[in-house]
Amino acid sequence: MKNLIVILLLMFITANNFIIGQEDQKTDEKQFTSLWEGRLKISTVSLKLILKTFNNDDGTQGAFLDSPDQGAKNIPATSITFNDDSLKFAISSLGASYAGKVVKDSAIIKGTFKQADMSFPLDMKKIDKLTEVKRPQEPKKPYPYNDEEVTFENKSAGIILAGTFTYPKEEGKYPAVVLVTGSGPQDRDETLGGGINHKPFLVLSDYLTRNGIAVLRYDDRGIAKSKGNFATATTEDFASDALAAVEYLKTRKEADPKKIGIAGHSEGGLIAPMVAVNSNDVAFIILLAGPGLPGKDILLMQGRLMSKAAGAKDEDIDNSMQLSEKIYDILFSEKDNAIAEKKIRDAYVENYNTLSDEKKKEADAQKPIVEQNIRQLTSPWFRFFLKFDPRPVLENVTVPVLALNGEKDLQVPAKEDLSEIEKALKAGGNKNFKIVLLPNLNHLFQNCKTGALSEYGQIQETFSPDAMKIISDWILSVVK
Repeated sequence: MKNLIVILLLMFITANNFIIGQEDQKTDEKQFTSLWEGRLKISTVSLKLILKTFNNDDGTQGAFLDSPDQGAKNIPATSITFNDDSLKFAISSLGASYAGKVVKDSAIIKGTFKQADMSFPLDMKKIDKLTEVKRPQEPKKPYPYNDEEVTFENKSAGIILAGTFTYPKEEGKYPAVVLVTGSGPQDRDETLGGGINHKPFLVLSDYLTRNGIAVLRYDDRGIAKSKGNFATATTEDFASDALAAVEYLKTRKEADPKKIGIAGHSEGGLIAPMVAVNSNDVAFIILLAGPGLPGKDILLMQGRLMSKAAGAKDEDIDNSMQLSEKIYDILFSEKDNAIAEKKIRDAYVENYNTLSDEKKKEADAQKPIVEQNIRQLTSPWFRFFLKFDPRPVLENVTVPVLALNGEKDLQVPAKEDLSEIEKALKAGGNKNFKIVLLPNLNHLFQNCKTGALSEYGQIQETFSPDAMKIISDWILSVVK
């Protein structure tokens, strides 16, 4: 999810909440003069913050703020004053500031973090180095299987995609699966940046290949080593990339051409059925937290669940959801982006005028984010996702289907979506499918406590071994 470190409990809209992770901001390498770590507690949420200070070439002070639990890194401080007895910094992009006093003869700063008119106590402790992130499931080379860098062409789009093909060392034709990433710009490992630092597809491909299944995973178009333009692409474009991956596997002597499937995570769970109904070469599909409802419905449910998990008040959630519905209705009815953006701004102003003075101050702090969100709302990808209903496509899927969701998934609500997936498959007459609701797992298929996004980076586990076993066993059973 491209979550900025916004400490306000409610976002203006939930548009960003379908996308996991945030790419690190591009910045020159800095020699940090000091590192400070603290925990910001808001209702039931606890977020780690790290301040990294440095000296600029002109002798002035500078700093970056990280929020590892939200996957946000290197957010530049607008100003900073740091001396022997106090620390002050401000981040205008967030409407946030901090002021603290250094505790005498200690490496502790006691202070207050402010955003809009809200204040939170925040004590920061000096640390010698950044905490090493432990991801014990990540495989280390050399692997007990073949690991090959490959490229393949999406001929219809005229672009070259890059990826990794893994397959057992023993000669033979193996069942093979294409891994399709979730929404947002993703590399072949579906790497979650910032402080989250998980690579779900690297871990999953390793597990499957060790169990006799060849795997192709690839960078999204325009990302990492793949060519093309990510910003202008829609889910249909990404589906054509996945089809090209299937076509490539047919050329590999290590892959059995009659046993090629697609496993898609999140948005990839929309793509897998789209490819399956348009290709006779797809033998099975796996939906990993795949949507079963239209995008609008998912976003509204997601926004409510995530806001609730963050400790927001019911009245604030209701207000936010009402505004979101108005905005989505505008996008449904107005095709012209310039007119749609104006109507969205008008809806925001109308909502703003109903707020209390206190809430208006909160909203004022989010104006830069509002403008960013408006541009994303009118993007080709978001317009398509908002309106797309996967159920008619699922009704036409005739190959075996495995649909997995984590019970505590707040991004693609598990029970509602699995129910609709099952109904659609039954309506289409598909009798070879398996629906699994996995207890205590979140959207990333990690064992978790609440499912909140703030847990993603805190959890050492990248992908539940139980979930991976279900996936592997199911593939091997349907390709016999």
